[in-house]
Amino acid sequence: MSVNCKQTDNKNQVDCHADKSARNDVVCHYEERSDEVIQKPLNWIATKIRDFLAMTKNCLMFTKAIAFTLAETLIVMGIIGVVAALTLPNLNQSTNNKEKVVKVKKVYQNLNDAIGRAQAVYGPVDEWFVNDSTQATQTTRFGERLTEFMKLSKNCKMTKGCYDSGSGTSSSYQFILADGTSVSLDASINSVSFNVDIDGLNKGKGGSGIDLFRFIANPTTNFSVEPCGGGSTYTYGASKMLVSCPGQGCARWVIDYDNMDYLKLDSSGKCPNGRALDVEASPPVVSCN
Repeated sequence: MSVNCKQTDNKNQVDCHADKSARNDVVCHYEERSDEVIQKPLNWIATKIRDFLAMTKNCLMFTKAIAFTLAETLIVMGIIGVVAALTLPNLNQSTNNKEKVVKVKKVYQNLNDAIGRAQAVYGPVDEWFVNDSTQATQTTRFGERLTEFMKLSKNCKMTKGCYDSGSGTSSSYQFILADGTSVSLDASINSVSFNVDIDGLNKGKGGSGIDLFRFIANPTTNFSVEPCGGGSTYTYGASKMLVSCPGQGCARWVIDYDNMDYLKLDSSGKCPNGRALDVEASPPVVSCN
């Protein structure tokens, strides 16, 4: 069967007539010309490209509008530098103090652990000195038994070079722990005192309550180590505000309150933010924060 089609108007209406020899009915329908089938998607693509280019142009104009000039950038960097210069020293000091608190607590724990282990092996400390008639021999015996249960990097015993500088004999038993902490001890049947330099020999500021701390043990506590400080060893201003802990008595403050904020106080006992450390307040004020 053959079909003859012809265009009837400008709207692409096509009148299709079946071959009369085959059938007498007439089928009419609409079809798009092949050139317009191609042209339609091309027009759609072109429209999308124009829209995309227009949007890109607007974005570029907006980006240019919000950009900083070189002068503005330098001003901002200068402001950041000034703020950093003002805040970083305080942050560094706070970090250093926290590290020192950890060291003080660590040596405190190590000394107590070593004494406990030594007594488990050799019996009570007050029985160690039965045959020792002088403080030097008592100190030597205590130091040797204590260090047997501690990790050391150096043991000077009764000579200088681990806590005191120089060489020669010492009246104290001296050693350096594995972490670099220097320790000097004096022992007797009545008490044992420990002077500790958490920064090590010839390092740090060498100041009491900064890197020098003191601990003590005696028969009343079964020779367990206690930090020195507290009570009358602290210096107070008005209304029991802490001003300082003289000597090496700040160890108790560090152990009890887990900070070294006494280093932040001014002469009147005030923190930088105006607070006053007051252990008798209710509740106690033990930190400048």
